[in-house]
Amino acid sequence: MSVIKNQHIYLPKKHLDYTKWAVIGCEQFSKDEEYWETVKNYVSGSPTTYDLIFPEINFKNDWESKIKEINKNIANYYQGGIFEDMGPCMVLVNRTTKNHEKRLGLVMTIDLEKFSTIANNPSLIKSSEGSFVDRIPPRVEMRKDSIFELSNIVLLYDDRKIHIADNLYARKDELELLYNFNLNLDGGHLTGYKVKNVEGIIRLFNQLLTPEYLQETFNTKNQFLFAVVDGNQSLVTAKEHWNNIKKTLTEEEQISHPARYALVEAINIHDSGIDFKPIHRIVMGTNKSFLKGLKKLFKVNLKKTEEGSFITQKIFIGKEEDSFYLPDNTPQAIKLVQDYIDKCSSKQIEMSVDYIQSEEELKQLCKIRRNSIGITLPTIKKQELFEFIIKNGPLPRRSFTLCEPREKRYYLEAHKIKLI
Repeated sequence: MSVIKNQHIYLPKKHLDYTKWAVIGCEQFSKDEEYWETVKNYVSGSPTTYDLIFPEINFKNDWESKIKEINKNIANYYQGGIFEDMGPCMVLVNRTTKNHEKRLGLVMTIDLEKFSTIANNPSLIKSSEGSFVDRIPPRVEMRKDSIFELSNIVLLYDDRKIHIADNLYARKDELELLYNFNLNLDGGHLTGYKVKNVEGIIRLFNQLLTPEYLQETFNTKNQFLFAVVDGNQSLVTAKEHWNNIKKTLTEEEQISHPARYALVEAINIHDSGIDFKPIHRIVMGTNKSFLKGLKKLFKVNLKKTEEGSFITQKIFIGKEEDSFYLPDNTPQAIKLVQDYIDKCSSKQIEMSVDYIQSEEELKQLCKIRRNSIGITLPTIKKQELFEFIIKNGPLPRRSFTLCEPREKRYYLEAHKIKLI
């Protein structure tokens, strides 16, 4: 069975306000109460995915009542005819943002049996980064009684020659236009086209799994198609939910149960609308030994080391700035730093870590937060990601991002995960 499954996709009825319907993924702006308050006020009184999701900024120990409310809203939307069945299909999407005129993706459903978070598991779908496991339980609880899933999951695939999405977009005038609207709160613009010939698209994706392509591209014959880069916790949740349901089903029932499949957006890693950006670390509650160990992570003799075999990174301590060196293999460099931070934090209860995308913000935070150290990390090259995951498994959590927070995926399409 292919990793891609031709399943029914649902959209809100065409007469609804799509700008108010679609809201950004629940992990975004997790410390920005003003952003989510603005969302709440803007969509008030209109059918919206805001009623159907659980923003992480609201995660608290008393999340049970919120989950019941969300599932009730989903049921009401379903019974009230808010959702419209597009039939078995994919959706070709073009996202326009302030930084890019075009970012192409294919909204599709994938088989969770082909997804694994285990490093050496020969699965076709692998996480690109580690997960925050404490955020999984409320998500699993919410999915348990839900009729639909709304997706903020983004997968990358490495298509250097076939150009699946680009060739499809070149024929967009032959496809049915499903939506064309502005996303709220400076999210850009989104256009979607219905793709009926799913089997033809699946055959093209299967060409990315041939031994010849894998050997030429990644110097391996180990099959690997999709790397999870956004919504990793959502996909881990979907897999755990499916594992729970699977125990109650016969082998025949397992094949067709909708919870076995998850809705995602797949983007070519070489798409011009993707810019890999680093995510830096600020470590609070540190001591001198932490800094000393950090600077010893990768020892190099600059006079004897060939140029390009190391990366110089910055350290911010108060108003002071220092530097240290890392291997020029970016994924290995990031893993080296995160493993060191994790090792130190396991021994120092007072230590805490935050993840900052902007280097300038990192620098300013170190000036105002006492006993903090800012650590910059390098940017992963697109051609490094898949080969590293194949050979080493996922990167540490928050290793990189694809775009600015407002350019992240918004909830729009839905997929039924319950037999009803």
